[in-house]
Amino acid sequence: MKTLSFWQGALLAFTASMLGSIGYFALAGLFVSDCGIRLVISGLAYAYGWYLLSSSPQRTGRITLMLLCNGGLVIIWQYYPSLIWFVIWHVLAIWLIRSLYYHAGLMAWLADLGLSLLALAAAFWALHHTGSLFLSIWCFFLAQALFVLIPGQSPLKHAASSDSAADFKRAYHTAEAAVRKLSSQA
Repeated sequence: MKTLSFWQGALLAFTASMLGSIGYFALAGLFVSDCGIRLVISGLAYAYGWYLLSSSPQRTGRITLMLLCNGGLVIIWQYYPSLIWFVIWHVLAIWLIRSLYYHAGLMAWLADLGLSLLALAAAFWALHHTGSLFLSIWCFFLAQALFVLIPGQSPLKHAASSDSAADFKRAYHTAEAAVRKLSSQA
């Protein structure tokens, strides 16, 4: 289990910005500009999703979630919507992964959704004002790195604490019964 931090997310943001920029300029010569940016967006979202899943202590449902996300990716590539809807789908897929694997309650899910929308707005703002793909990706993933500050227990911690409390009660009652049995025999 890896504990995620903001600084780890900032390093990830820088790495994603470098790889995304280099990837876009490499793909721009091979594909139409629109297809190249879509490949970069899908690649970065896919890599970030794998990063989130590999860092999560929760192990259940990963295959189902990846099948759902991959199925959605195939559908979105088949219908080829406008670029904004394409980006929004990827942001929602990232939000879904974090909501299911890192947050335990509705308020945390909504806070993460707000953070995802803020990250998207920051990316568009950076792209509009600078025209730099590097800064746009950097702003998006840097804002995404703030999700570790959202309060609330992870689903696994919540389940583990309730299971450990039940285990303790069970062990306590077993020990009590053993002491009673020993004291009644004496």
